[in-house]
Amino acid sequence: MNWTDERVEKLKRLWSEGLSASQIAAQLGGVSRNAVIGKVHRLSLPGRAKAGGTVATGRTSAAKRTTSAPRAPNYASRVTTTTRTVARAVGATMVKEEIEVEPYEEMEYRPASNVVVPISRRLALTELTERTCKWPVGDPLKEDFHFCGCESPDASPYCSYHAKLAYQPVNERRKVAVRV
Repeated sequence: MNWTDERVEKLKRLWSEGLSASQIAAQLGGVSRNAVIGKVHRLSLPGRAKAGGTVATGRTSAAKRTTSAPRAPNYASRVTTTTRTVARAVGATMVKEEIEVEPYEEMEYRPASNVVVPISRRLALTELTERTCKWPVGDPLKEDFHFCGCESPDASPYCSYHAKLAYQPVNERRKVAVRV
């Protein structure tokens, strides 16, 4: 089978309209699906159009949806978006396309201004009881290491302040981890 200029032009037009290699082979006649795929590779044709927009458009909108998610209250972020050329498979064909990529998201911690830190009682390990906060403060190898020692509720080893630090809701941890 010879690839005439007319058949090549028809192949290019059908490919850009988003038809599959099998559909193009049927319309051209006398050529197999694999022959169409081979010719597409040799011509280095870009990815086919899809119904409802290109794949890159779909990925971009998905990326925008994820960046508009609510942020943790004490974090400000700046997303750096770049464009990158990647190869992906379309059926048996590898095509190159440019997509927007978020390589990283810079998170800047801003301490909350309305937090009241309790005054620690600075207890040593031997001074702790069932009703005292066991939150360690400082470096255990240093002389000034101590435990918080404030009063803790019955069911918790920590005072109410340190319990908020130790026990964060699972969904908040996941949101912060995904963004980092």
